[in-house]
Amino acid sequence: MDMADSMESTGSQEPLSPAARLFHAPRFNCTILTAIGCKTSINPGVIKMGLEQTLMKHPRFSKKLVIDDNKCGSKLKWESTAVNVEDHIIEPDLDPYMDSPDQFVEDYISNLSSIPLDLSKPLWEMHILNVKTLDAEAIAVFRIHHSLGDGASLISLLLACTRQTSDPDALPSIPAQQWAGSHFSGGVWWLFFAIWTVLRLIWNTLVDLVLFLATMLYLEDTKTPLKGAYGVELKPKRFVHRTVSLDDIKLVKNAMNMTINDAIMGVTQAGLSRYLNRKYGDQSEIEDAENGKQNNIPKSIRLRASVLVNVRPTPGIQTLADLMANESNNPRWGWGNRIGYIILPFAIGLQDDPLEHIRKAKAMIDRKKLSLEATFSFHGAMLVIKLFGAKASAAMARRVVSNTTLAFSNVAGPVEEISFYGHPVAYIAPSVYGSPHALTIHFQSYGSKMTIVVAVDPDVIPDPHELCDDLEKSLEIIKDGVLMI
Repeated sequence: MDMADSMESTGSQEPLSPAARLFHAPRFNCTILTAIGCKTSINPGVIKMGLEQTLMKHPRFSKKLVIDDNKCGSKLKWESTAVNVEDHIIEPDLDPYMDSPDQFVEDYISNLSSIPLDLSKPLWEMHILNVKTLDAEAIAVFRIHHSLGDGASLISLLLACTRQTSDPDALPSIPAQQWAGSHFSGGVWWLFFAIWTVLRLIWNTLVDLVLFLATMLYLEDTKTPLKGAYGVELKPKRFVHRTVSLDDIKLVKNAMNMTINDAIMGVTQAGLSRYLNRKYGDQSEIEDAENGKQNNIPKSIRLRASVLVNVRPTPGIQTLADLMANESNNPRWGWGNRIGYIILPFAIGLQDDPLEHIRKAKAMIDRKKLSLEATFSFHGAMLVIKLFGAKASAAMARRVVSNTTLAFSNVAGPVEEISFYGHPVAYIAPSVYGSPHALTIHFQSYGSKMTIVVAVDPDVIPDPHELCDDLEKSLEIIKDGVLMI
């Protein structure tokens, strides 16, 4: 955090980065919401003291948003301000013996998506809910505006605010970036392989950019029970989560020679297929649909996900010190929003072999790895912002995103169990609201667990718990399929 102190601007104001301006544009105003379940009740005094020594020393968390009106129009700027931790910590007085505490927490967190952040202070806050649920003794809920940073930045900040439970003086370990597959090395074959790879990269990028442009202009996903209507970004969202075994996912990964990202993408594809199969069936077919015996899904469904990709030269999660060092040496790749979009099609439909979902997901992701779609979408958005302003870029981004069905993200978390200012963490459940989707799915690993977080428009998807059931059941079926190989 000492490095963060050195980043404080010498002036009282500084302009927002292009990406930060994008997330403040009308109809693309996004906020990150993260629930941290703790294994003990939360001591507010300890949390406040910890935040004062860490998070509040970060430049972005000690500046508020101001609108500078001049002859050239209104400009958004960050302005340094005195931060009072009491203004950012909300402690509702709760009955620890209330009925249905899990439902209360779900309703409380969901209600936050209908309340805008206070622009008179830095754009973050924490809610402390000292109420016992099925999977935690207490919950801390962060709300952070997306203009402050992307998922990689905020996970790095979270890691800096925690310590290993087994060693209170040690920072959490950061997962290493992993790659699956074999590689050629040396000789003439390597040269041919390199040339072929470059040709595929060029071709895949061209195809993806054409499809990206088509999606911006007219190519829209099929209207399904998962697709939101115009204006869905303005509606309150409901957040639910489900924790599954990361070891089960690793079992699938190792058996199929793929990455964890490949495996969870296949699980998601299978889970969405299972959910839609039930939705398209009539009442008499529901039981067969749930058992996978009756295929009710219409043919040729176009269902795609907008996937956020970290475009920094160093992939994966970096330490906060590394991010701030990059911010100092090369501001383009340090703290902030350094994310591009890729459009990932899902093969929706029931499969006789459940592992086919995994194979198809891996094939598509392998192809996307040989494409510069994310890099072009990031730099293209930045260019449009500089030439035409954030509103124009947001309108274009909204067109692309709203023509897909869901947003998808997978962020690697700490390898070992951690404590948040002395409070052992049970789970981490991040999500986002404000994007033009009725469905957002986040996967967040932590220790030996993987938390699936689903954010929905309840008017479109009134049964998010059933969707979580389908995702969990799909993982179970795929794992059983792997064990039979």
